Amino acid sequence: MRRFLIALLAAGLVAFAAFWFFTRPQAISAAELKPYEPNLANGKTMFDAGGCPSCHQTPEQDDRTQLAGGRALKSPFGTFYAPNISSDPKDGIGSWSDAQFVTAMMKGTSPDGQHYFPVFPYPSYQHMTVADVRDLFAYLKNLPVTQRESAVRKPRDHDVPFPFNVRRLVGLWKLLFLDGQPFTPDPGQTAQWNRGAYLANGPGHCAECHSPRDIIRGIIREQRFAGGPNPEGEGWVPNITQKALGNWSVEDIAEVLTSGDTPDDRVGGPMLAVVRNTSQLGDEDRTAIATYIKSLKPIDGPKQPSTK
Repeated sequence: MRRFLIALLAAGLVAFAAFWFFTRPQAISAAELKPYEPNLANGKTMFDAGGCPSCHQTPEQDDRTQLAGGRALKSPFGTFYAPNISSDPKDGIGSWSDAQFVTAMMKGTSPDGQHYFPVFPYPSYQHMTVADVRDLFAYLKNLPVTQRESAVRKPRDHDVPFPFNVRRLVGLWKLLFLDGQPFTPDPGQTAQWNRGAYLANGPGHCAECHSPRDIIRGIIREQRFAGGPNPEGEGWVPNITQKALGNWSVEDIAEVLTSGDTPDDRVGGPMLAVVRNTSQLGDEDRTAIATYIKSLKPIDGPKQPSTK
């Protein structure tokens, strides 16, 4: 019995050590970043494509560049509160280094070495180029801190119960859903299609809302873009593959991204915030995204519950 208990303890220690090793937060060092000149115009494009204001805009005002956070993001695991990403050096990200920002965006790791919860869509942002992420950071740092942002300061802590509030467990989730692979252009497609695929799957993170998720909130790959329950718990996010948009043209989809008008109606709900961002993009980028969306093969999504 004594030998059995010792063996059991040893096995437990090995398992814990393996868990601790494989779930450790990953980071990108400053030495890995090459010298470069920031492109603020491209940074703004990434800001608009990424929809940063949709989550981080200071509540109860219309200025998309006031980014003190505070918006409540509901989920089956609790309520998360978007952080301050203004250029404020104390409560925002003004004192961060390039390496810390790239690490946050592409590895989901905070400057203090903690896992970010995947309500922050870094599984999509990881596919961005490092140059685009750094341009976004340069653009954010270039935005002035307003009186409103200074007054808001830090949003409240997340309201997430145990065990979902244990950040180390996010490391296990990352092993399943964070592949670390950069976007690779498809040589069989046009430059326009590849640009749209990059914007939709990287900064635009379209699949984060337009895909169903499994029990641990990972995107079901076989039904990517096929719609599903609203991640915030209310309503239904539509299928945007050709199963649902087969009669729409590239021009129709581009118009949605420009004005919110569909061939039959007008978008509503969370998509209104998306349109406020995509409407700021250039025509070429909106058409590129529309070209990519139009190419998505028809996929059956989960069945929407009856509203009766």
